[in-house]
Amino acid sequence: MSKEVSENIAKMYNSLTNNTKIAGKLVADSDIRIDGEILGDLSCNGKVVIGENGYIKGSISCICAEIIGTIDGDIIASESVILRSTAEIKSDVYTKRMIIEPKARFVGFCSLTNLDKNSAKE
Repeated sequence: MSKEVSENIAKMYNSLTNNTKIAGKLVADSDIRIDGEILGDLSCNGKVVIGENGYIKGSISCICAEIIGTIDGDIIASESVILRSTAEIKSDVYTKRMIIEPKARFVGFCSLTNLDKNSAKE
């Protein structure tokens, strides 16, 4: 595989794999999938997917979020948040659209607004 092709693929998708732990702030310029653990905030200029084994204790700021795992912290998504049936979140959620599947656990406040992610909590 050429260097140019491999660099382009790496820029398209980010991933934190199972059994990987980060303490601190994580910033991603494009979509990211979390199957490991983050103890800190996550900021993403794309879609965030928290896999079934994924866990975040901190806030998430993104365009779209799909939660399959566990979150303990606020979610600010400028477009949408999807809570899959295995999701467990203790969060205040600020977004335009939210979908909650049956059996998902959600404890917190939800504000459905047209504000962008930077001004949602002002």
